[in-house]
This record gives sequence, structure tokens and C-alpha cells, in this order.
Amino acid sequence: MKLSVIIPVYNEEATLEEIISRVRATGLATEIVVVDDSSSDNSPAILRRLQNGALPPLRLLRHEQNQGKGAAIRTGLAAVTGDLVLVQDADLEYDPADYPALLAPFTDPEVRVVYGSRNLQRNGRSSFAFYWGGRLLSVITNLLYGSRITDEATGYKVFCANLLKEIGLEGNGFEFCPEVTGKILRRKIPIYEVPISYYPRTWAEGKKIQWYDGLIAVWNLVKYRF
Repeated sequence: MKLSVIIPVYNEEATLEEIISRVRATGLATEIVVVDDSSSDNSPAILRRLQNGALPPLRLLRHEQNQGKGAAIRTGLAAVTGDLVLVQDADLEYDPADYPALLAPFTDPEVRVVYGSRNLQRNGRSSFAFYWGGRLLSVITNLLYGSRITDEATGYKVFCANLLKEIGLEGNGFEFCPEVTGKILRRKIPIYEVPISYYPRTWAEGKKIQWYDGLIAVWNLVKYRF
């Protein structure tokens, strides 16, 4: 199965070269689609330099105005050609060395969605509030949908491409996670989880998600349930 990796980018000049190098080093990505969400730093220049530096070459797309992670994923999704789609954040919180574990369940033809869970093995925490907020979102998800997932808000989500295109993504921001989770579970499609590593960064280091994104996530989980 061909793997397409979508990398949404917004002002990630400090980590961009390293994350793309790590994705390429896995040897598992058939294509890398990078969506620059109107970065104002040196990210566009770095991407142009890296575009044809190694295989696979980068497919570069750009928003002229900043729209958010969800919008960037939608733009990337319209361009992918692979059988599987993996969303890779442009920072270094998630390590592409976990790709083999994330892809392994797809040897079973019944598997259509795999989440990498930060809570199935010991990992660092960016903050007390962020960690327990994420755990709370998982509890709410399980109560609403009758699921048993441990990390709804994980940044490592892998999908059969035809499923992700079929469900019709709508959100522009970080609500991508609860939207896609809600729509998949509403269809009674199981979400398989595998343990992954996690290297959290602080807000001072560029973390973008805010406390109110948790409230937006809860609202979206409720909305797509009913």
C-alpha cells in the first residue's frame, strides 16, 4: 500500500528540515505533501530548498492566507495519491521512527484507521493541564461513542485514503481531531491504537494549541455524535 504523508506547516523554520529528513529516512513514504499555511518566517525558502534534495520529492502547496491545520489537511488530502494517509506535524513532538508500528495493523484488510497513542507507553508531558485535558477528551469520546480509545487528541492518525476523503472534512483549525474521530466512530468504524513516542514542546518553543481548543474539541465531539 502506498503511503502519503501530509505535513501542515505554519512558521516551523526551526524544525522543518529535521522533520522532513526523518520522514524521508523511514523509506516508507511514497509521497510527501507539504501544505504551507501562509508562513511568515523562513519556512517557504527552506521548503523550496528541500523540495528535490532527496526522495521522495516534496509536493509543495501554499495558502495565501493562514487558515488553520484542518484547512491545510483538506488541501493536502485533495492532492494525495496514496492508499494510506498519515498526518505529520512539522515540529518534532512525533517521531517518524514510529511509522512501522503505525502501519503494521494495515496488514489486516479490515483495519481502516490507526491512532498512535501517547498513553500506551511512558512519555513526557508538556504540562499538567495539557496532559489531563487530553485524557479528558478521550473519556468524553468513549462516553459519547462507546469506544475505548486512549488518546483522541494524538497528532499521529493514519487512515485509508478513500475513507478520509469520503467522510467530508469541514473544520479549519485544530478541531480536525475531534471531527475526524467523531465522524469515524459515528460510522461504527473501529479505531486501532498502537503505542508511540512523544517529545512535547512548550508554548515558548512554539506550541500553538491553546486551552480554548479543548472546549472547541468537546463541542465538536458532541456535535458529530448527535
